[in-house]
Amino acid sequence: MKVRYSYLKDQFRNPDGIFDNLRDLVKTGDYTLGSAVEEFEERFAELIGVPYAVGVNSGTDALFLSLKALGIGPGDEVITVPNTFIATVGAIVATGAKPVFVDVMDDFTIDPALIEAAFTRKTRAILPVHYAGHPADMTEIMGSAEQFGLQVVEDACQAISASIEDRCVGTFGIAGGFSLHPLKNLNVWGDGGIIVTGSKELKNKLNLLRNHGLKNRDEVEICGFNSRLDTLQAVVGNYLINDMESVTETRIKWALRIDRGIAGLGEYLKVPRRKPDRRYVYHLYMLMAQDRDRLLAFLNNKGIEAKIHYPIPLHLQKAFQFLGYQKGDFPVTESQTASIITLPVHQHLNEGQVDFMIESLHEFYGT
Repeated sequence: MKVRYSYLKDQFRNPDGIFDNLRDLVKTGDYTLGSAVEEFEERFAELIGVPYAVGVNSGTDALFLSLKALGIGPGDEVITVPNTFIATVGAIVATGAKPVFVDVMDDFTIDPALIEAAFTRKTRAILPVHYAGHPADMTEIMGSAEQFGLQVVEDACQAISASIEDRCVGTFGIAGGFSLHPLKNLNVWGDGGIIVTGSKELKNKLNLLRNHGLKNRDEVEICGFNSRLDTLQAVVGNYLINDMESVTETRIKWALRIDRGIAGLGEYLKVPRRKPDRRYVYHLYMLMAQDRDRLLAFLNNKGIEAKIHYPIPLHLQKAFQFLGYQKGDFPVTESQTASIITLPVHQHLNEGQVDFMIESLHEFYGT
């Protein structure tokens, strides 16, 4: 049996509907910041529960432009985590600011109790990551931000519609950045991102920043960037947003089925804690595994495309040697990266494939 990690070939078994929408776009020639972009922004804002959304080129730009719009740049520091994808920290570095790492908890998200120790007079913002679709502890994080007078930009790139007590992540801070990468539960056909905010002032500045700083065709208000969400991608987003909830619910269903199926393997597999007041959307289904590398090879040989996200934490990457961190500085992150394994949990799996993964885990550990 084959259990694929990437499902993109399965996403459009009958693509006629979306092709009709794309043909309509071609007839208009409305390719740059077209009407479909505004429609998608309005629908996404409604989905997340905020007044404003701004479509941009990628999830990375969603974070970068949010920080830039807040005036963060050289000489500033931004607190974040070392276990995230490079885009989070790359967005901070692109502003000219310095990333300052804080270790994580057993659910892969930032440990709020460690934020105070990372604070300096140069700290301007906290960039928590809702990693793998796991909501970070925003109540504690916002408390720390208020205590130290910091802005909060949420990296919700992997967490569309994840929530805490029915409030979507991305809505707690001044801004939240989301990715529309093809493997997200709401995606486009390439790169795409979107920023949400409750601030009209910030929304207006982001609209300028993403489009060269143009106030109109002839007037440049500020120096900006070329980071518009393509109208073509917005057409795709408007088509797929209709299925986002069913996609997410399917991923949750398979994740919980695996949780139950491996409940007897607690000696070998550690599932991160799930809090009852939170909605986990499982962009990644990650757990810690004993003898991880051998398990990975075993699963791959059986046709299960398990992966590792990510084996080398950012503070130990060559690109961030200039920050001066050493092995041992973030013990929880380092322990997790040595044992994390990711199983396929997407919406195109079937019950037989999910049960095959569960059976294979039991087989490997001899139970």
